[in-house]
Amino acid sequence: MLKNLLAVSAVMLLSATSGMAQSAAMKACASDVKSQCAGTQPGDGRIKACIKSHFNDVSAPCQAVLVKAAAISKACSADVKKICADVKPGGGRIEACMKSHLTEVSEPCKDDVTQAAAGKS
Repeated sequence: MLKNLLAVSAVMLLSATSGMAQSAAMKACASDVKSQCAGTQPGDGRIKACIKSHFNDVSAPCQAVLVKAAAISKACSADVKKICADVKPGGGRIEACMKSHLTEVSEPCKDDVTQAAAGKS
């Protein structure tokens, strides 16, 4: 059960770092995106860049998810590059790749995912 929870948390948080589509960040930040980035054309990381530039103006729940996502991204970026190097980003492909290779993930990545799943920052 805990392994499944960690897998889901990792997928959600990793997806938050790679486009925010259908992720925890998108859900927590939806109203912030509408208010802060209304005129921003989606694609090529423009929404992510907009939210990043307005970080101090977004809601506390959105900030919390973004901070967790950044920690996961930092801890897991080498794993993503190593394990899913041949996977084209978008459409949930990176997330699916990481989920199917969770046993190969480094300890720092596992630790950050575990802390995020437990609600710690």
